[in-house]
This record gives sequence, C-alpha cells and structure tokens, in this order.
Amino acid sequence: MELRVSDLSCARGGLIVLQGVSLTLRAGQARVLRGPNGSGKTTLLRTLAGLQPPVAGRIDAGADAITYASHLDGLKATLTVRENLQFWARVHDRPVGDALLRMNLDGLADRPAQALSAGQKRRLGLARLLVTGRPIWLLDEPTVSLDAASVALFAAVVRQHLADGGAALIATHIDLGLDAEVLEMAPIAARDILPQGGFDEAFL
Repeated sequence: MELRVSDLSCARGGLIVLQGVSLTLRAGQARVLRGPNGSGKTTLLRTLAGLQPPVAGRIDAGADAITYASHLDGLKATLTVRENLQFWARVHDRPVGDALLRMNLDGLADRPAQALSAGQKRRLGLARLLVTGRPIWLLDEPTVSLDAASVALFAAVVRQHLADGGAALIATHIDLGLDAEVLEMAPIAARDILPQGGFDEAFL
C-alpha cells in the first residue's frame, strides 16, 4: 500500500494554487502539511481524496485505499453515537469493532449526536476512520475542538494505525508527537496565482 503523487497541480476557486507536488507515502509513514491559512493544505487533501480533479499530474493509490476527514464531522444529528458509527460501518461493510472504546465514546453510545459537545462530536467524526478499513488517512485539522486529553487519545489512535501498516497525511498546527516528515506548503505554492481555465471546483 502506498500513495504516490507526481507533479500535481491543484486549483481552488478556478485558480491554480499548487504546482509540482510530488510525494510518496508508504505503509507506516506519516507526513504533516505545514503552512499558514490559505496556503493550500485543504485544497491538496481534497484533490488527493478525489473530491476535486487535479489540474495536472498523477495520483496513484490502491482502489478504496483512501479515507478523508475534513473540518466537518459528517454526523446525523438524530442518530445516537452508536448508530452513527453503525451507519458508516455498513457503508464500508465493516464491523464497528472497538471504535467507540478507542475514541472514549463507549459511555456516550446511546446519546443522540445532537446532544454531544463540540469535542465529543469531533471524536465521533474521527471514530469513523476506524470503521472504514482504509489504510491511507487524509486528515484536515483533525484536532479542532479537541481538549488536550482528546488530542493525546487521537494521537495514540494514529500511532496504532501506522504501526498496523497504515499511513497518514495530516494538515495540522498541533504537535501530535508522531515520527512524521513535514511537507512545507510554500515551495509547492504556485509562483503566480494562475487562472485554471474552464473548471471551477467551487461548484462541486
């Protein structure tokens, strides 16, 4: 399992913002995207996840290898914590397993998602990663709304994922204590913000 990206260009709002992105992410590896707000971290992750097409370049990964966690938690408010995870487990034809326990949600299993705090909702959103069975995690600011204890809990989940042969590409300003290479966004920013010409992913 690996994610291989070659000479990728990405656009946001019809403008090319990233050029010449090349990276390889192998089993057991983590890489952290670093750069200020607006530097293209989300655009890169969305492109790699297949949510918008690249302008140029190539993305190679195994079929159904990638899962993406964005700023949104993707929860159904009227379903309980357990039911939300069961829904996503059925989508991926996987068991829920110990996802509730690992994200410290077992005591909240029967609570409707709409009754959770922001941090609890975030932990539930991240617990979905554990029921996908997919080896490559693309994570966009995963620790938003998490307290220090929950950040440590999530970091442990990521470390175990890597130990089990998974991989992670993470946009974050928080030190998760991972043995991870850093990909700085500045060198891959487009030298000039160029019109893409013909396609605007803002309509997706």
